[in-house]
Amino acid sequence: MSDPEKIFKAYDIRGVVPDDLDADLVRTIGEAYVEVLDRPAAVVVGRDMRVASPELAEAFAAGVTSRGCDVVDIGLASTDELYFASGHLDLPGAMFTASHNPPDYGGIKLCRAGAAPVGQETGLARLRSLVEQARKGHQDDQDLDGDVVPAGKVERRDLLSAYARHLRGLVDLSGIRRLTVAVDAGNGMAGLTVPAVFEGLPIDLVPMYFELDGTFPNHEANPIEPANLLDLQAKVREVGADIGLAFDGDADRCWVIDENARSVSPSAITALIAVRELAREPGATIIHNLITSRAVPEIVREHGGKPVRERVGHSFIKATMARTGAVFGGEHSAHFYFRDFWRADSGLLAALHTLAALGEQDRPLSDLLDEYERYAASGEINSRVDDQAATMARVKAAYADRVGVTVDELDGLTVEHADWWFNLRPSNTEPVLRLNAEAADQATMERLRDGVLGLVRGTVNA
Repeated sequence: MSDPEKIFKAYDIRGVVPDDLDADLVRTIGEAYVEVLDRPAAVVVGRDMRVASPELAEAFAAGVTSRGCDVVDIGLASTDELYFASGHLDLPGAMFTASHNPPDYGGIKLCRAGAAPVGQETGLARLRSLVEQARKGHQDDQDLDGDVVPAGKVERRDLLSAYARHLRGLVDLSGIRRLTVAVDAGNGMAGLTVPAVFEGLPIDLVPMYFELDGTFPNHEANPIEPANLLDLQAKVREVGADIGLAFDGDADRCWVIDENARSVSPSAITALIAVRELAREPGATIIHNLITSRAVPEIVREHGGKPVRERVGHSFIKATMARTGAVFGGEHSAHFYFRDFWRADSGLLAALHTLAALGEQDRPLSDLLDEYERYAASGEINSRVDDQAATMARVKAAYADRVGVTVDELDGLTVEHADWWFNLRPSNTEPVLRLNAEAADQATMERLRDGVLGLVRGTVNA
């Protein structure tokens, strides 16, 4: 029997199908979500191209309608199209996707009306509790077995064209020079959304792996892994593309490749978009997570903006954007959030901003981005450890008393010096510590990286 304990993560629901997540459990989740939402009029439901997603989405809809709530079924969609639907229709939503996970995984990303995030403190913990009660047959005042209500109905709506128009309305590309753009959809949902959004734009599209296929026959749809960018990099060289774009499975993340087939740091894209938003709204607030490059807050301040640092995770970024009125937020994982898109993340909207910035001037992308890439970075490095807390304490003890060093624990352990910084934080789902390090030059970064990894992995003493 599938187990709720295994599938409820920090920000979403995810697990192996059917071992961890099956149709019966998902139906119960649908019933419970109606209660968490205090019985809304309707819930909008979208799904990705994974083999299990149609069955799981149908089971969820059956659970929702069994509680007297309607379902607006938008069918195949990217996660940011689901967010568009939630904002456009002012309805809560459920997106069936496991993002970049392997083919045997399934999952659900949930939001309230207006694409507001659902995390542990905003509904996910209560949802898990209700599901566990229902599975155990507990009866109390939150039980799902209440009065009999008339079943809700399912309405099928195609919102792809409306979504595409909305994105094109947020970024003006009408005056850009013609660009050759290679796009690797990874057999994910960008294969559906990119053609719709790019329609009519001055773009020569070079598509790669646009066939929707939840078995991912070409490579994993996870652009943060360098191996998954190799095909796109080769295509950029082959066709002489101005830029390459790679999307993950549900197309809410976008990774950029320059004209030299070099992978571009998402921190540089964060800074680029921040500068564009600050030109439109001087003095605005920009959110960045604590593993983005130090260049991001520097550049925001240089352009008259107010940078605000936040911990990693979409629910934290979105909440801080709401609290501060921020116009934009960026994460080093290539998630980009826009106030004018209901503070939700959209890989395609980030791509449009990048294309606009490139096409509005004559320089190649590598030259355009020079001013945004100032430091040497390690990238994220994972280490399996037996005791996360003890290992973190060992690293903290080794660095905390050094001259010129400051330490904070907003999200894991961040240690900063004038010439370098690093963040070490635990995974929410496995016995892993994640290291990100940055320094003024490559040699300093490598010494820092190797020193911290030696402490983490027990190869050097504190």
